[in-house]
Amino acid sequence: MFLDPILDIFRGKTITIPPLDGAYRANTALDDAPLFSDLAQADNLAILDGSLIASSDNTLCRFDAKGHAKTLAEYAAPITAIAVSASGELAVALDDGTLMIGGELCEKPDELACITALAYGSDGALWLANGSTKHPPSDWVVDLMEKNASGSVWRRKAGEFVKVAGGLAWPYGLLPDDKGNVVVSESWQHRLVRLDGGSGKITPVITHIPGYPARLSPRAGGGALMSVFAPRNRLIELVLLEKHYRADMMAEVPRRFWIAPALATGASFMEPLQIGGMKIMGVHKPWSPSRSYGMVVRLDSALQPLDSYHSRANGKRHGTCAAIEHDGRIFAASKGGNAILTLDVA
Repeated sequence: MFLDPILDIFRGKTITIPPLDGAYRANTALDDAPLFSDLAQADNLAILDGSLIASSDNTLCRFDAKGHAKTLAEYAAPITAIAVSASGELAVALDDGTLMIGGELCEKPDELACITALAYGSDGALWLANGSTKHPPSDWVVDLMEKNASGSVWRRKAGEFVKVAGGLAWPYGLLPDDKGNVVVSESWQHRLVRLDGGSGKITPVITHIPGYPARLSPRAGGGALMSVFAPRNRLIELVLLEKHYRADMMAEVPRRFWIAPALATGASFMEPLQIGGMKIMGVHKPWSPSRSYGMVVRLDSALQPLDSYHSRANGKRHGTCAAIEHDGRIFAASKGGNAILTLDVA
């Protein structure tokens, strides 16, 4: 309600997060899924000339049908987004703000320095998600903890860049349609929105996602795949409400130990959210609160959730930033688990 900010002054605030139920019901599908390839920091996925390609830090790899990788290209900075057009043109964005199209450096507006996702529309236009005007893609957790909403969505057609919408809270996924519009995953708002390609009008598509949505990709039979790279967590939601505590934490605590979402956890005993809340009798409980998680959601033709695939709190295939359907299989990139997984579409 539009009166909520006023009413919040007079009433207490309850921290609630959506349950993992219905289409989001927890399971172990990602942890049980066959391994396609061990790939450090497996991130972006696309199909180029009939083969799967994926990014790993500053390296772009091509895979054969058995998951064997071959280096396709290496760049001066980590790869943050890739897209392939219908004609086979490859677009690559880097963490330093560089944009390469067809192997050539592309001149672009200075504001476009944090490209988190790329997607070609059916008309050949290239859509670009700019996560923030304040931080590069590698500093995504800083942008979240600062509660920024300076992201934007752009379209490049005939060499001209047009800003479609701004004021977005870390746009991280793009799904263009045939009408010149685009669906965007707005991570810090835990939702998908549709942007009108002409007016920039924003219409919610899915709200109250129980995690932080990442990239989107179309499904062969209609609908889409939505990756969720980290879970929502009550303690993190509390920290996001506490301005002074959050500022002190960011100033005094190493980033890897912040009370914040993560792509992977469990590497250090100094991490928050441990002991009784996570383990009982030495066993890591799958339902325990976690700062990292893995989830890929299948959406129907109306872009509503059908079902989902999970790596739970006690799993290792977390940080799922991208998923794509190809040759009757779903490929999911687990950046936190350093792996590309396969799932049967059926």
